[in-house]
Amino acid sequence: MTIHEFSHGWVAYKLGDPTAKHSGRLTLNPLAHIDIFWTFLLPLFIFISSGGRTIFGTAKPVPVNFWALRNPKRDMVLVGAAGPLANFILAFILSLVIKIPALHENISFVLINLIVINVVLGVFNLTPIPPLDGSRILMGLLPRRIAAQYAMIEPFGFIILMAFVWLGIFGNLIWPIVELILKLLGISS
Repeated sequence: MTIHEFSHGWVAYKLGDPTAKHSGRLTLNPLAHIDIFWTFLLPLFIFISSGGRTIFGTAKPVPVNFWALRNPKRDMVLVGAAGPLANFILAFILSLVIKIPALHENISFVLINLIVINVVLGVFNLTPIPPLDGSRILMGLLPRRIAAQYAMIEPFGFIILMAFVWLGIFGNLIWPIVELILKLLGISS
């Protein structure tokens, strides 16, 4: 999650928005990205409410002022894509590392789990439900009028996400994509 959030902030900074830097969030230090609700309470709630079947959490989102970007509509797409892309790049690099023949099995186990986590984070965050990154990408691609209407569902995004999780919709949509990517990386899930 740290690399994911750092990537959003770094791309926003390169495109003209210093908000993440000024708020101390343009860092790979995981402590800067921890949030009591998103990182601890939400995963605990989901784990308990799903009977131990599901657990996920997130880091504190990096602040981005889209109006500070040089080209807000285009740059929103780039900033939104930066986090998932960072997850996929990290998963790819780790998939190369685990192919080292003399790698200890415990290290391989940890690396495989990191690969799976990064692929899941990347795919999950590309879901076009606000406030996930996929919604930022979609808003940047839609005509302004439609994007503004689409943005109006953001206050309900968390409820929609939870409903999708509890109804199993995410499992049916995300896991096939995750498994395909893992297969392409040479990882069996």
